[in-house]
Order: sequence, then C-alpha cells, then structure tokens
Amino acid sequence: MAGRFEIHRVGDESYRLRLTDGEGNIVAVSPNFKSLNTLLEGINAMRENAATGIVVDLRQQQA
Repeated sequence: MAGRFEIHRVGDESYRLRLTDGEGNIVAVSPNFKSLNTLLEGINAMRENAATGIVVDLRQQQA
C-alpha cells in the first residue's frame, strides 16, 4: 500500500498534514496551516520536490 497525506483539523481555524508510509507509520507532520488551500499547496509542493530533492547530511557541519 502507498503512503498517504492525511489532513487533520486543528481547532476551529487551522489544518495540519500528516504523511504516513504504506504501513501507517507517521513520516512527517506539518506545522499548522491557516487555510485548507494553503495546506493543499503544501501537499503539491511536497509531491513535486520529494522526487528530485537532494539529501543534505548536516550531522557533521563545521563551524
């Protein structure tokens, strides 16, 4: 089963996105979005960038 984007209502005026993997494990949780439209734009941005995103390992940054 594929992962999924879950939209949750937070209070009366906000929305939050949860990305889960195929087994239902939570992979990412978004900050609150003020509108459903901006949340949907966030989903589209994640879909577009995930496939081509570069992995940057910041564990050993030099000062």
